[in-house]
Parts: sequence; structure tokens; C-alpha cells
Amino acid sequence: MARLDWLMARPIAHRGLHDRTAGVVENTPTAVGEAIAAGYGCEIDVQLSADGEAVVFHDETLDRLTEASGPVAALPLADLRRVAFRETADRIFTLDDCLDLVAGRGALVVEIKSAFGGDERLVRRVAERLAARGGPVAAKSFDPRVVTALRRLAPDAPRGIIGEAFADGDPHWAAISPRRRFSARNLLHWPATRPDFLSWNVADLERPAVRLARSLGRPVMTWTVRTLEDQARAALHADQIVFEGFRA
Repeated sequence: MARLDWLMARPIAHRGLHDRTAGVVENTPTAVGEAIAAGYGCEIDVQLSADGEAVVFHDETLDRLTEASGPVAALPLADLRRVAFRETADRIFTLDDCLDLVAGRGALVVEIKSAFGGDERLVRRVAERLAARGGPVAAKSFDPRVVTALRRLAPDAPRGIIGEAFADGDPHWAAISPRRRFSARNLLHWPATRPDFLSWNVADLERPAVRLARSLGRPVMTWTVRTLEDQARAALHADQIVFEGFRA
């Protein structure tokens, strides 16, 4: 397993160093540029366009942040590039665009979004671009099948599994079976995923599986750190923070 000192060296700005009140929207070129210029690592999210490109955007739909509506995956890249955000002149950009912008100046963490349905198109595109570009870049996902695919498709790229309690009553995880939630919260997918690092919810860091993984040498980044209480918990149980709402 490769050393990941570079990945854990600096706090990681969640979706870039964004502040909507200042016209800096999450997952935009400005937010990413601000994070790298400030000396932080940067985490972004990627979704799949209708024509198979990895675009930097968190939500499945365009409604929350832009003047458009509907699924990101319904539009080809050319149309997505024309979608206007509400508070900025930035436009949706691609993973390749983001790699050009960062240009190896800081750690970039790419979260591969998933509907947990087994579709490998997005992870294949990310793996292809990371293999072609290299640099201080890592990829991660909540979906163990995505991380397993990363292991197969881009074995040299650092890969991480994202996790939390996956509470049975949490509506966010309602579409995932209780068996899969149990497996995810306890890292039972480990033989298949073999993650190089964990990215874990700051409220759930004391889980035995997380402590065990860390004791075995897997570094832990923790999300999303927003408060002094979060920072104190992270200092005890994690190796680096993914933060927002302040400057770490």
C-alpha cells in the first residue's frame, strides 16, 4: 500500500472553499481554486452526464444550485456547460477541467457519486482519467461496488471508502437493504474493496471497525467538520479533516 502522507498533510476543503454569501458556490472552479490557493486539499463530487462525461457536481438534480432543473444525467456535457448557477458566473466543469485547474498544486479527492445500482459508467470514466493524468489525486465512494471497481480499473490510484452509521431509520439510506447497510457500517466489504484510506462521518468515528482499520495503517479523513466539537473529536480519532464553513 502506497504511503498517503500527501493526502493527509493538509485539511481538505469540502466541495472546495465555498461561501455562497460571497458568490463562491460549491464544486465550482472558483471554489476549487480558492482551496488550492489557500494551501488546502480539495474534495469534489462527480456525476455522469448523458454522454458519459464525469462532471463536477454533488446533487443528482440541478435544482438546488442552478437556474435549470431535472437530473444532471439527463443532459449532455455541452448543455451542462451552459447551465447557470444562481450566485456565480462559474459554470459546471469536468473532472479533466478540474485536474487542469489544480495542476498538481495540492491534493484532490474525487467522490464518485452512486445510486448503488451497479452502473459502472462513471467509475470507469474516473478511472480512465486518473490513469491518464496521474498527480496527487485520490478517489472514493460510499458504494463498495464502486470502490471494488476502482481497485480493478485503476489499481495504482489511491482509493477510499466513505462510511458512517448508515442508520436503519435514516431516509437517505432507505433504498439500501439492511444487510448492505450492516456490511457498510462494519466494513465487511473489506476483502473486495481493500481501501487505502477511510473517509468517515465525524459523528461515527468511534466505531470499532474504524478504529481497527486505523490501527492497521489505513488513514482516516473525517467529514464534514463544521464546529469546535467536531474538530476536537477529529483530533482524537482521525488523521485529517474535510471541513466547511470556516478556515482550518
